[in-house]
Amino acid sequence: MRIGVMVGPEQGDTSRKVDRMLKDVEWAEAAGFDTVWVPQIPTDFDALTAIALMSTRTSRIEIGTAVVPLQAQHPVHLVRQALSTHAALNGRLALGVGPSHHWIVQDMLGLPYEKPAKFTRDYIDVLGAIKDLPGSIDVENDTFTVHNPLDIGPVAPMPLLVAALGPVMLKIAGERADGTILWMADERAIGEHIVPRITKAAAEAGRPDPRIVAGVPVCLCAPGEEDTARERANRILAEAEISPNYQRLLEQGEAKDIGQMAIVGDEKAILAGFRRYRDAGVTDLSMRLLPIGNNRDELVASKYRTREVVAELAKELR
Repeated sequence: MRIGVMVGPEQGDTSRKVDRMLKDVEWAEAAGFDTVWVPQIPTDFDALTAIALMSTRTSRIEIGTAVVPLQAQHPVHLVRQALSTHAALNGRLALGVGPSHHWIVQDMLGLPYEKPAKFTRDYIDVLGAIKDLPGSIDVENDTFTVHNPLDIGPVAPMPLLVAALGPVMLKIAGERADGTILWMADERAIGEHIVPRITKAAAEAGRPDPRIVAGVPVCLCAPGEEDTARERANRILAEAEISPNYQRLLEQGEAKDIGQMAIVGDEKAILAGFRRYRDAGVTDLSMRLLPIGNNRDELVASKYRTREVVAELAKELR
């Protein structure tokens, strides 16, 4: 299992965010992590632009979007932006996309959120043309009619990962993409719901075993602080209350909320948590570092302690 870390916009002064992201990605590469995953938060920076900037501070690490909402841009625009970012990274981009949620697409953007799986399948028809570029994207389906020449192509194969939570989306991801990116999926949901469906779909389509990228909060804490860490996870990361997609995914597992599925505790507990996700079939773990504390200084100190420990523990899983 490859170990990666989420790096991306967080609360704070906009003028300082870029510098903080660049320092975080520099640390991730220097610490030996395999991947960095940049969330596309609807209220914050553009993920692909941030990743292009990260190319100036890294040379080895794979950097992926987790994930770009498809409805927010035309697929040709996303192809062009992804290929540009991929070139800036010298072929290290993993493009993670997904149909997002009704509260983003419909409530925030004012766009229809109807038949998101079908929309995703039609969108991937266009994204799939990336491998044949430079040339012309020629796609006609129920959603898109595209005849667009492009003089740029991928500098290296670019993995396409699709956020897939339900059976239909998992089938699409297995058949049409290189894997899936998950959030709100515990070990049971992954092992019994996600992996069997997406792997079967990939096999039937003659594709390799898919990548399973699982996003999980991680907090190093002392005995007796586990509840504090889980409560903080629920306070700052709990999206399931307004996302039916996540609610249905939670029903497939044992955890009732993001706090329960977080990996919290001392070094031994964190390593055991890593191994549970690996044994469930996760190929890539994307850690969302979760500091705890009563003030800024304590939160910063908690973040750095967690970073040091997880960097060492990751070596044991290689």
